[in-house]
Amino acid sequence: MKDLGKINNPYSDDKVMDACSIFGMMDTTRAQFSGKLVVEAIANMHVRSNGLGGGFAIYGLYPEYADYYAFHIMYLSEQGKDEVEGFLKERFHVIRGEELPAKPTRAIVNPPRVWRYFVEVRNQEAENQCEDDYVVEKVMEINTKVKDAFVFSSGKNMAVFKGMGYPEEIAEYFCLEQYRGYLWTAHGRFPTNTPGWWGGAHPFSILDWTVVHNGEISSYGINKRYLEQFGYKCTMQTDTEVIAYAADLLMRKHGLPIQIAAKVLASPLWSQMELCSPEEQNVYRTLRQVYSGLLLNGPFAVILARHGEMIGLTDRIRLRPLTIGVKGSVLYLSSEESAIRRVCPNLDKSWIPMGGQPIVGCLGKPLECTAMVKSSTNILMSLGVGA
Repeated sequence: MKDLGKINNPYSDDKVMDACSIFGMMDTTRAQFSGKLVVEAIANMHVRSNGLGGGFAIYGLYPEYADYYAFHIMYLSEQGKDEVEGFLKERFHVIRGEELPAKPTRAIVNPPRVWRYFVEVRNQEAENQCEDDYVVEKVMEINTKVKDAFVFSSGKNMAVFKGMGYPEEIAEYFCLEQYRGYLWTAHGRFPTNTPGWWGGAHPFSILDWTVVHNGEISSYGINKRYLEQFGYKCTMQTDTEVIAYAADLLMRKHGLPIQIAAKVLASPLWSQMELCSPEEQNVYRTLRQVYSGLLLNGPFAVILARHGEMIGLTDRIRLRPLTIGVKGSVLYLSSEESAIRRVCPNLDKSWIPMGGQPIVGCLGKPLECTAMVKSSTNILMSLGVGA
């Protein structure tokens, strides 16, 4: 009888390359819900992670502080905390600062201290910048210059909760049952080439962008160097961080729609381009020239989120799984359909998307699934390139 282990793993290496679990749930009417179903769904994929990272992103959870940036910061020493708090007082108006509520559990061992601060940008501090750019700059400054401190969430009326443990354990530790939001994403981690530690857990975030990821970004070095030209600094010791910064650069700073940003991150193969119309070929080639450093190589499935939008995207040949489910006004994205069916047995529809094709859920719109914007003129103009 054949040894199936040898067939599936001929080199007998112990790396698990297809694990990690991702899950997202969004009500497109902005109706808020607790994270109970999200925790149940991600726990249903328990075997896809190994306890070295779990986390959640929640949108709409701080309505009383909706106009302020919510910084979640982990501290590895009291010195780091003192230095960051002095930094924040000098460069922001701190509305409130407090330690995140946490419940000691047997599963979570040696956690860092995690604090949250609601801050406002002083007008005189950001004279020549928009507020978002100022915040990104200061987050990068803290994460690169302050020892033992990491800002891992910095958006308005949204937040990331993450750490070392299975996702259901992280949910219990951070008392997530007390929060409500209209959009939740979750991640269970199985580290392969990068270390398991609190800052390396998913989601990764900058401003209100968050990303959870299953896969491996082999182009990390090129992506990192490209992003550093624009002031982004990768400090969390994992490849996924570049995806969050790439989304911020492409869609917030450069104003590209997701349908076009997806063609940067998961560009069609050259052989596929040859089958497109001349107009579309022109767009694809221009994107390759302008953003060659942001092409993501390697297998990946990601859920990107920001206020009002949840996006599912896989690599162009779909080497990592992603399943879509829709029930009324609720959109589900998941590594496995079983997790969706666990919390919503009677879906209106479910399917597996094409590789490189974004699935976009927007507030006020049940679902948008668009492959390519047909008119290239405006796209090329937005890139500063003539048609």
